[in-house]
Amino acid sequence: MAPFSEQVLLGDIGATNARFALLANGAVGPVESIAVADHPRFTDAVAAFLSRHGSRDSTTGAVLAVAGPVEAERCALTNCSWVIDATELRSTFGFATFHLLNDFEATAVALPYLTAADLHPLGGGLAAANAPMAVLGPGSGLGVACLVPGPSGAVVVATEGGHATLPATSPREEAVIGYLRRHFEHVSAERAISGGGLENLYRAIVAIDGIDLPERSAAEITKCALDGTCPTSRAALDLFCALLGSVAGNVALTFGARGGVYIAGGIAPRILDHLARSEFRARFEAKGRFRSYLETIPTNVIIDPNATFLGLKALARAKV
Repeated sequence: MAPFSEQVLLGDIGATNARFALLANGAVGPVESIAVADHPRFTDAVAAFLSRHGSRDSTTGAVLAVAGPVEAERCALTNCSWVIDATELRSTFGFATFHLLNDFEATAVALPYLTAADLHPLGGGLAAANAPMAVLGPGSGLGVACLVPGPSGAVVVATEGGHATLPATSPREEAVIGYLRRHFEHVSAERAISGGGLENLYRAIVAIDGIDLPERSAAEITKCALDGTCPTSRAALDLFCALLGSVAGNVALTFGARGGVYIAGGIAPRILDHLARSEFRARFEAKGRFRSYLETIPTNVIIDPNATFLGLKALARAKV
């Protein structure tokens, strides 16, 4: 563990935005967001951030959470062209210590540190003590992870659960997935439950219903759905919330997450009221004989935009 007098770079790296902060003297500094599109390479973004803060030479290590699978201290981000490589970062910036992990692994580490002010409840009972806690989150992709308590400390199970096959629960959903299957080799949960996924749902409904509507971005679909100007956008957002509930229920059952299921990512906090009124919770519980099991499990949206940095700070204490 590095002394707190040393300065450590913390990063939450997504496909759209990279967010950085510095950990010094036990405190996390302001979080700065950098658009991925503004920098051809990841090292360019790191250099720009450290230069702005006058800390390139004084930063001794880094803990970085990335939106993609990590192998041999290297990650090619799933939904953008950046490659993050520990060897390159050590060589470029002279980091003495370095830890690279999946972004939802870091978010899972943060779960025990969240307070009621960081969360928006979406139903269920009370979290069971010393039970697994699962997190999933739609953003540029769909991340899934679980924190499992143990006698020697908690263990995080980092997964690629967002790429599991998307389930259908009705003929309408079967039609939507059938449309997506004609365009993708495999219809994963991420193909519907993400920013791009919302666009896919909208395109599918337009095609299935034979409607003449313009292409819309996820932000435009959300706006039109919430302000009531486009019934098809509303149908796409409704389906998005319902599918998120189904997949969240699957995650709860898979991990036995009686400590709660938490929704992270950039989309859910923007649609809180709609999500609360949607089929999300009903679909979360709609698991036949295991409805009563799921009824007891609380679901919450993480509304603190910097929650991942709580996990990064904890990891820096333990690993850097």
